[in-house]
Order: sequence, then C-alpha cells, then structure tokens
Amino acid sequence: MGVSVEKIWLQSYQEGVPAEVDLGEFQSLGEMFQNSVTLYRDRVVFINMGAEMTYGELDALSRDFAAYLQTSLKLQKGDRVAIMMPNVLQYPVCMLGALRAGCVVVNCNPLYTPRELEHQLKDSGAETIVVLENFAHTLAHVIAQTSIKNVVIARMGDLLGFAKGALVNFVVKHVKKMVPAWRIPGAVDFGRAISQGAASGFTPVSVTQDDLAYLQYTGGTTGLSKGAMLTHGNILANLSQAHAWIKAELKEGEELVVTALPLYHIFALTANCFLFMRIGARNLLITNPRDLKSFVSDLAKYPFTVILGVNSLFNLLLNNEAFKTLDFRTLKITLGGGMAVQSSIAEKWKRLTGVPLIEAYGLTETSPAAVINPLNNSEYTGAIGLPISSTDVAIRNDDGIDVPLGERGELCIRGPQVMKAYYHRPEETANVMMPDGFLRTGDIVVMDEKGYIKIVDRKKDMILVSGFNVYPNEVEEVVAMHPGVLEVASVGVATEGAGEVVKIFVVKKDESLTAEQLIAHCRANLTGYKVPRQVEFRKDLPKSNVGKILRRELREWRSEQQ
Repeated sequence: MGVSVEKIWLQSYQEGVPAEVDLGEFQSLGEMFQNSVTLYRDRVVFINMGAEMTYGELDALSRDFAAYLQTSLKLQKGDRVAIMMPNVLQYPVCMLGALRAGCVVVNCNPLYTPRELEHQLKDSGAETIVVLENFAHTLAHVIAQTSIKNVVIARMGDLLGFAKGALVNFVVKHVKKMVPAWRIPGAVDFGRAISQGAASGFTPVSVTQDDLAYLQYTGGTTGLSKGAMLTHGNILANLSQAHAWIKAELKEGEELVVTALPLYHIFALTANCFLFMRIGARNLLITNPRDLKSFVSDLAKYPFTVILGVNSLFNLLLNNEAFKTLDFRTLKITLGGGMAVQSSIAEKWKRLTGVPLIEAYGLTETSPAAVINPLNNSEYTGAIGLPISSTDVAIRNDDGIDVPLGERGELCIRGPQVMKAYYHRPEETANVMMPDGFLRTGDIVVMDEKGYIKIVDRKKDMILVSGFNVYPNEVEEVVAMHPGVLEVASVGVATEGAGEVVKIFVVKKDESLTAEQLIAHCRANLTGYKVPRQVEFRKDLPKSNVGKILRRELREWRSEQQ
C-alpha cells in the first residue's frame, strides 16, 4: 500500500483552505471575465508602457475583436486563433476576444524560429493568426506551408493613445530597427479589425466547461512540441483552486501584480492574467524583462503587492543595484515556479524584501498549478509544497505502484485541472495518462510525514555515476551557494568505461572564480560521486521563453562536440 496522501494533506494544509473547491461557479472564462467587469468596470486591469486600460475598456475592445472574428472572418465555435505577441495590451484583447467568440486560442512564442512556428501552426490547424509586427517576418517565411488564411498585424503602440502610440511605433520601426522587413498579402491592421468589429456587433456564443479553450504547446523537451488540450473547465478549476489558496492574503480590487513572465506561457496566463483579473487587481505588464533598466523603473513607479517569476528572474533582480533601492513595504506575496527555486536566491530575496519567496509547482498539462507551499510558510523549505484543493497526488515507481512514504518515485497528479489530452497525439497521451486518471509528471519526488513534496529531479535529467543516481538540482543548489556564481546548470557526461560524470556550466558573478575553487566548494558540500568532474564557464546559459535553464540544449551541445 502507498501513502495515504489525503489523510496527510488534510492534516497539513494551511488553515482556511478547503479540501475541495466549487467547480461550477462559472461555465466559461468569458463568463468569469464578465463577472469581473460587472464588479470592477471602472478599475484599471492592465498597465503597459505607462498606458492604463480599465475592465470596461477591455470588455469593449475584446467584444469588438470577437465580433470581427465572427462577422468579417466568419469564424465558428472551435476554430483556432493563433496569437504571437509579447506582453502588450493587444494580447489580452485578442485572447479574450477569441474566447468570447468560442474559438480556441493557440499561444505562440514570438521568439519562435520559422521551423518552430510552422510546426505549431500546422499541428494546431490554425487558420487565423494575430501577430505583433516585430515578428511578422517569421510568419512570412512559413505562411505558405501552413493553413493560415487570416492575418491581423498589431503594432507595439496601437493601444497607447494616438500621440504616444504613433511615437512608439515610429521609434520601434525606424529608430530601434526592431521590425524586420516582411510581406504578407491581405494582412489586416489591428486597429481596422477592431473598427470593423465595433461596426458589425457581437453575437454571444454558448460556451461550457467542456469546450476547448487552449491548445497550449509544451516546450518540446522530448521532440516536437505537443499541444495540451485545456478546456474552459480546466482553467476555471485551477483558478478556483488558486483563489482558495490566496484569498485570505489579498484584498479584492486593491492588488497590483507584476507580470514579467509572458502571458502566452501557461504560468502567467492562469496565475497572473486570469487569477488576478478574477479579484479585480491591476496587472503591470512588462514587455521586455531583459531590459532591466526599464523593468526596474516600472517597478519603482507602481507600488506592487505581488510578483510571480522563475528563479533566474529573481536572481537577475537581486543582482541589480537599482532594484535593491526599491521600497518593498507594499509587497505581500512572491511566488516562484517553472523551475526549482534555489535556497540561496530565496534567502537573499527574503533578506532584501522581507517577504518569503514561496515555491509552487505545476505543468502545462495541469493548467498549471498542482502543488503549492502554504503562504504562512515564512522561510524557504526546499519543498514545492502540498497538493492544492481538489487535487490528488500519488508517488509511484516505474511499474505504476505507489511507493512507501519517504521513498523516491514519480509524482503523479489527478484533478479537474489536468488536461483532456495531447492534441492528435494518442500515443503521447497514453504515455502520461494512467488508467486511473493520474498524470505522470516525469518528476522524481519524495514526500515527508507532513505531506510536503520535494522534487529530486526530472526523471530524464538524472545522472548515473558508478551506479549511483545523481540529481542535477542538488548539484546546482550547492554550486549556486558559492558567492562567485551567477548561474549554473549541471548535466551528465559519458566517459569511457565509467558511465557518467557530472559536468557543470557556470556563469560567473566574480570573474576571478576558478574551476578549482568550485570543485573544492562542492567537495565540502557533496558526497564524492556527486562532485563535478568537469567545469565550463560561459557568458550565458540557454533558457526557455520564461527563463528556465535548458539542460537539454547543454546535453545536445555536448553530444555534438564528441
């Protein structure tokens, strides 16, 4: 018999958070949004580049875009609408408009290569795309090989007001040269699409929890990216689960959340956009978080109460001198997800801001939240937390059998937020969905007697050294403790006759740092077989669109060199 997870969970969870949540409050994401519009119509919902948009304005603009899809493009319920934009005001307008028209949103990373974009458009069957002009050249390269018939082109300044918008568009295109040449016959300007929709009128569409809302593509770490089929019910369930977790700490209509992670990613889409929209919060959209000067300048202008991000984002902020001078008295919650939060980063964050960096866990396939630390944890625990409401977890071995408490196994999740399937990938779906409804996450974890779950590592990232398992997270955690290290990633490197050894890729914080110093540091903190045998210094490490370090690319690069 395995762990009695339900019993442990009920005894451990933070006070006031229910074991089960109401899953029937809303039938669609559009209905949830309309509820927020009714409650907060005149309040600001999004801030970007100094411009503000109210809930009422977002309601009108998204309704007009939905009408354009219905009347000018003749889209029907279930048709796919791809959106390829960073965090600009046009994104929530188009995304909500597509959902209100009953369409399925296909989020596309603006930094996709032509190959990646072509695959996603062809796989999803999208015939309509909205793209920021900065990235239209990528679409132009591949559009002939896809099913795309309708293209809407947005420009950076479209919703910033006439004067400011015109100036921004001029500077972006002609001064900063951020718009490579493109040619797409028949493309329609975003402003024209909104005007046509406003003139034609919107016809509400009946949408239920069972209807598909997103084809949300995974990072493709095992090959070509796969579209996770997320229904309105999946996202709404996750919103109810997350709302139950945060509502005691936040005040409706009074919060300001910082959104530096891209809204096209499931973490920011659900947690930043929809969750905080549900409670009437303001959302500060950061278009380019890599521009730290502008990013921190925005943070100084708007007293923020919540910030969500990944470990690498917090690390960058902590190493920025201007960020260290900010006033953090309004900050209530800092949440880290997407990759492991390192203890050294969590400790520095708490020291600087006075607020703990709470770690959470989720997947694209779980909409995304599944396991979160209670907000009343004042210190970093090293655990990803406890299962959220209405969520079952199991920790199983390779044969699908529950392991005893305290032993390592694969984390498996069951709940209303778990995806329907991978789109057109029955074999891939069967590989992760177990007969009893549990989703295999691919993450190796242990659970303690209080129900807290700690990730040991990704199953495929495990390094085998002389018959012993070495988990990269542990190695990286120790290396990151060294004051001369800015970033680190570890992988296994094959050796003749001896299996694998640990190799670390390091970005220096202190240019005088040597490989010998790092290895000595590791020897003082790790068992012998876990100590890195190879060290490579780099100027930067490969990262995903949300800043997650990609060990896969480091492994592939290493293989190419051999």
